[in-house]
Amino acid sequence: MRLTGLRFYLSYEWFGVSAPFDSACRLVTSPFFSPLSLGALRVLFAVYSLVTTITVLVFESVRFHDSSSFFSYFTDLSYIGLVAYFWASGIQTIAFVIWGQKAYPLQKWSRILQFLHILLYTTITIFPFIVTVVYWTLLASSSTFRTQYSGMGSVCSSTAVVHDRLLLAWSNVSQHAMNSCFALFEILLTNAGPTPWSHIAPGLVLFACYLGVAYITHAAQGFYTYDFLDPSAQHGLLAAYIIGMGVGYCILFTIVKGICTLRCRLVSPSRLDSSEQVQPEDLHEWEHVDVEPMKESSGSEA
Repeated sequence: MRLTGLRFYLSYEWFGVSAPFDSACRLVTSPFFSPLSLGALRVLFAVYSLVTTITVLVFESVRFHDSSSFFSYFTDLSYIGLVAYFWASGIQTIAFVIWGQKAYPLQKWSRILQFLHILLYTTITIFPFIVTVVYWTLLASSSTFRTQYSGMGSVCSSTAVVHDRLLLAWSNVSQHAMNSCFALFEILLTNAGPTPWSHIAPGLVLFACYLGVAYITHAAQGFYTYDFLDPSAQHGLLAAYIIGMGVGYCILFTIVKGICTLRCRLVSPSRLDSSEQVQPEDLHEWEHVDVEPMKESSGSEA
């Protein structure tokens, strides 16, 4: 009995990967948009977030020669997660439309990829809020929309300074405000979710792994990505910050799960006409090439 229970807790089903996978096609539909509109919006968000990421990375590399720490910041890593999710979900949604709204590729892929997609959904609906809250409460200041080089009038022209400020303001809004708007879009305006309670653990593990990245960065490059992670400056508060963020993650997870559950109950796909529901056997229709002739009944032969 104990072995059976352990196998269940380590099974894909426990982590939200059902068999057949997403037979109601929740991940590629919305109660408010058609699949084509949803796919177009997701691709639009994917392009915008990718352009933002590339622009920030190139600007830091060319303008400030400071790209080595780009992947050390939780903001950048979580934003890359948004980029990955919107490209993946956007392509899956467009494929769902192309295939006549019967199925989409992820339903035919391996279960590990299905699990990773759901886990990615979990992270992009939680981490952006942590980034937004931490940034605007602990990190933002009166110089938030000014660059560290904006005061170097003798070196930089006024035009370059204005350009730097505008770019910094745009990147701050995109990465520390619009990221949460993208998350809210998926939470409120799609049929995806709610994710299972079992995803709390993987999310906390990813969150803890980032602390390792932050201290590896300090050991390798000599600085802390966030001042509140500096033990010499924060002392006992460091543990409070770390525990507080972990508790905050669990609270956010519960809130997001509750909102998704409420949304599913109010505008559930089950309220659609039965003819619009995707049946498990529909997942295999696109593979069929030959059509077997219909068999006549024995009564008709007589």
